[in-house]
This record gives sequence, C-alpha cells and structure tokens, in this order.
Amino acid sequence: MSLALPEVLAIDGGNSKTDVALVAADGSLLATARGPGMPGADVLPEWVAVVSELVDEVRRQAGMHGNPVARHISACVANVDLPEEEERTAAALLAQGWSTTIEAVNDTFAVLRAGLDGTATADAEPGPVPRGRHWGVGVTCGAGINCVGVDPAGQTTGYLALGDISGDWGGGAGLGKEALWWAVRAEDGRGPQTALREAVAAHFGVATVRDVTLGIHLGKISEKELRGLAPVLLAVAREGDQVARDLVRHQAEEICVMAVVVMRRLGLTARATPVVLGGGLMTARDPLLLQEITERIAAAAPQATVVVVAVPPVAGAALLGLDHSGAGTEAERRLRAAYDGRAGS
Repeated sequence: MSLALPEVLAIDGGNSKTDVALVAADGSLLATARGPGMPGADVLPEWVAVVSELVDEVRRQAGMHGNPVARHISACVANVDLPEEEERTAAALLAQGWSTTIEAVNDTFAVLRAGLDGTATADAEPGPVPRGRHWGVGVTCGAGINCVGVDPAGQTTGYLALGDISGDWGGGAGLGKEALWWAVRAEDGRGPQTALREAVAAHFGVATVRDVTLGIHLGKISEKELRGLAPVLLAVAREGDQVARDLVRHQAEEICVMAVVVMRRLGLTARATPVVLGGGLMTARDPLLLQEITERIAAAAPQATVVVVAVPPVAGAALLGLDHSGAGTEAERRLRAAYDGRAGS
C-alpha cells in the first residue's frame, strides 16, 4: 500500500535563513530542514538551488523518492513584495515538479498566520465574517522591517518594504547602522556620549569605534556582521543609556506607525484586531521595545491585542497551506504542538 502524499511543502525564505517543512493533511510534521536565506529577489535562481537541497533532505527524512513531494506548496519569502515577484517565485518553484499547486507571498504573511491560533478570531467579531477566516496585522522586524494586514473579508494591504527608498526605518540592519553612527559621533566629539561607544568596539573585539568603521570600509566587517549590533543596542538600552533607549523607542514608533496605518486602511482600529509581531528583534522579547509597542498600539486601537509569535514562520507558511486544503482546527493544533518548544526555531 502506498503512503498518502503529504499535504503541504511549506517554505519560509527569510533574509538570513530558509526553513522547509513537510506536513501531512492531519497536521503531522513529517520532516524539516534549514539552510541559507534569500537576501534579495535578484538571487532567486541561487535560492531555488538552496531550497532544492532542503527538499531533498525532507524527502530523505520522510522516506520519499521522486516527485511530487506534496499536494501543495506554500512559500512565504522575504523580498517578494510585488505581484511580479510573487509570480516569478511561484513559477521558479513550480518548475521543480514538487507539486502542481503553489501560493507564493511575502514572508510577513507567514508571521501573521503563525500568530493567529486556531480559534479563528473572525468568529468572535460582529458582522458578515466567514467562519474560520484568519485576519489581523502582521509585523516582521528581523534583519529588515515589513507589515501586512488582512481584513475579515480577505482584503490585504501592506507596503513596498524596499528599505530606505520606500520610507522604511529599522530592523536589525537599520539599528546596527544607527548604533554605529551614534558610537562614531560619541568617539569623535560630534555627538553626545553614549555607552554604545564602548559596546560597539567591544562587540567587534577592537579598541575603538574608528577601528570598526575602517573594518567595514576595508571589507573586513560585513553588512551581516553589522546587524549583530542590534542585540548590543537593546542591551545598552536596558542599562539605561539615553541614546540607546531613544533608538529603541524610535523602532517601536516605526512598528506602530506601520501597524496602525494598515489598520486604518482596512477599517480595523475599532475592532479587536490581533497585531502579530515576528522576526528576531520581536522574538527576543525585549521588555522596553515590547512595552513601547503595546502602549502605542493601545493608544491608537484600544481593542487591539499584541502578540509575539510562539512558533517559527515556517509553521505559519504550513498553516496557510493547510488553510488552502480546508484542514480544520485539529490539524492546526497538531502542527503547533509539533513546533512547541522546538529548540532553534
């Protein structure tokens, strides 16, 4: 007797890592694999090659051979922001023969779905809302920053999320640069003194911030390594440094502006809207950052609730795939239980 084909091949392609999961129709997690991320839409062929290796790995774990791998592919990918990028990503993945159906969207939709439990928030809302529809606002703040919204009728909205050129501010990359900027100016006298000066130099194991700047200029320190200053900034802020605390508050403000504008576009500010936070800066659960976000959201949308995702985005991608197949709440509970407490997720 042949085994049933898995229901979903879930793909979460973040900036820093790619997660793949193979999920059965009943929500059982059959296999997982992790590899490098997708730092830009221009590296799609190289990223598909990475995904191919990960798919081979989940095949091996599940004892499968050949194609198809699953009935449906649910791909949530960073830097896939425009309809043409969604189409190009979907076509590239579909060409691999892993499935005959696919949905490719930005990875922030995976964050949103990951933070919405199986109780279907729409059921508790007044008005003509289809039972079981999942909706709310999702914010990703990891290496970069993005925000999407889905209303109870399924209408979506979001931002270009192309970085500085589209008005974005923050994320690990942005905060790393800001921490260095203020540290440099504290050292050379152009700015106020801040503990970031010593913390930035210590993080890179050098004597001065000037050494860090030269290291970047000469290619000895990468942009990825610069993102590592974001946790340093949060730690300095927790110790009471004013410059660092102001930067954390600025990040909270940017997150809330994005979320509130999305709620206003969709008419959700007066409803019990879930605002889901994901990405490395959010899952670190920094108390100052989360307090600032919660207070600002409450001021603009008093009935809204703020939640930090408890499962990784790939689980959200898998849940979107199970939604596509019409799976019920029991399948969702089983999948969430499989991810509950998993180290390194």
